[in-house]
Amino acid sequence: MYFNSRMVQDVADKYGYPPIINMPAPVSSEEYNFIRSTQSYGRCHDFTLYIFKGNKVIVNAKHHYPIGLYRAPSGGLKPGEKFHEGVAREAYEETGSKIELLRYILQVNASFSCGTKVIPWKTHVFTAKYISGKIAPVDIREIREARLAGLAEFDEYRKIISGMESGGLSYRACLHDEVLKFL
Repeated sequence: MYFNSRMVQDVADKYGYPPIINMPAPVSSEEYNFIRSTQSYGRCHDFTLYIFKGNKVIVNAKHHYPIGLYRAPSGGLKPGEKFHEGVAREAYEETGSKIELLRYILQVNASFSCGTKVIPWKTHVFTAKYISGKIAPVDIREIREARLAGLAEFDEYRKIISGMESGGLSYRACLHDEVLKFL
């Protein structure tokens, strides 16, 4: 694991000690295999960013999302990458924005499970402030669109997700519900 406990401690020292919650996340066999494929070099984390520009947040949509479905951007560190470099890179790639981190608001210990197989995962959630840039994805292979949204729009995203059979997206919807408690 290259986002190690020392790095998490340093981040918490700077941005605050978040509540830690556990969240089960049952997924399909296909989703389980996809998550496994993202675990190069033992990766078992992501950081999710609630980037505020005024009273709106920047959201993005992946290519396979149905029209109208968005989520808060997220990503992971690359091996050897410093935390701030990785966060800045992911924010820029997924939203075209330069940001400033504000608070570390939540750490989630997720368990992505498919039958008896389980992938332990940590999601680290931060608030951030938009500094500059055109809000549009730079990594267009991964992200179809980025835009501003009000927090109330996440209710619509949840409705779209409820009509889909996706444990991964259900996890993101539940994660957002938890995040709202700390915004």
